[in-house]
Amino acid sequence: MKPLVSILIAAYNAEKWIAYTLQSAVDQTWKRTEIIVVDDGSKDRTADVSRQFASKGITLVSTENRGLSAAQNYAFQLSHGDYIQYLDADDLLAADKIERQLAALREGDSKRILLSSPWAPFYYRTNCASFVRNSLWQDLSPVEWLLRKMGENLHMQNATWLVGRELAQAAGPWDESLHYDQDGEFFCRVLLASEGTRFVPETGIFYRKSGTNSISYIGRSSKKKESLLRSMKLHIHYLQSLEDSERVRKACLKYLQNWYGAFYPGRPDLAVEAQRLSAQLGGHLEPPHLRWKYAWIKPLLGQEAANWIQMAFPQIKNFISRNWDKTMFTLQAGEAEISLCTHAKTISRRS
Repeated sequence: MKPLVSILIAAYNAEKWIAYTLQSAVDQTWKRTEIIVVDDGSKDRTADVSRQFASKGITLVSTENRGLSAAQNYAFQLSHGDYIQYLDADDLLAADKIERQLAALREGDSKRILLSSPWAPFYYRTNCASFVRNSLWQDLSPVEWLLRKMGENLHMQNATWLVGRELAQAAGPWDESLHYDQDGEFFCRVLLASEGTRFVPETGIFYRKSGTNSISYIGRSSKKKESLLRSMKLHIHYLQSLEDSERVRKACLKYLQNWYGAFYPGRPDLAVEAQRLSAQLGGHLEPPHLRWKYAWIKPLLGQEAANWIQMAFPQIKNFISRNWDKTMFTLQAGEAEISLCTHAKTISRRS
């Protein structure tokens, strides 16, 4: 019998996007799936929208708000699949994503092969999304994968993975005490328990860039900054458990330096902790570099304000790009609706 794939969706206040996400799950060419939505105490119509898909075999469970990790853990407890497909409530799967990944498995493969795929960011229109290859887009051992992620400041969106149930169980549950980078820490453990990644090209997922409302936006949240540093410590510990070498220490130092601006100077206690960790690795963290167009702000408003403006400006550009894409998406949807109505009227006249 073909393996069952559990598509698990933890949703919170996702009424704007979840119908698109659920449709992408329903449209999978691999038909032996179960789709489970855990509505994590949403205050909007997330549950109502999800119920509209009940006839398509989607299971909805509503809980009190306990956070992303708790919702993911509950969804996993409810699932029965041989493979697990985690999917954020605003992202989209390519229709053949699961089928292509399962087809990449070979006879005699271990159940601990971790399947990955390409991903592309988008706002509203997936036809404008660009799949930009990086050094994680290939078959890699766990240590090589983590070295590249941390040393090159790379990201692999969590829906790219297709995880065998045995592997997910070996990794353990999502850490419910983390409020930021929960997926990064969880999939780091999945990697540790795996026998390596197998990258499957020519399919993938679409990652919706939702701006400051996203759980992945750190902003000035102290809770998220504390979680980020703890996740980073765990990443470093996990990587060093695989290999304690000079190249690992260099990758860990780059990792700390890349994220140091999240702590310095706004959270001096966390900055000191990161600096202490750097010293243990034989290095020293430099204050975040201000690009020339923001450097003049420092003498006027201070380092923290200059850092914040440097981080905020890309958000402003993203806001403009997002709204432009939304306008074009709305116009194209309207044109498609007009075309459909015109076509229907033409058919009516002919009949």
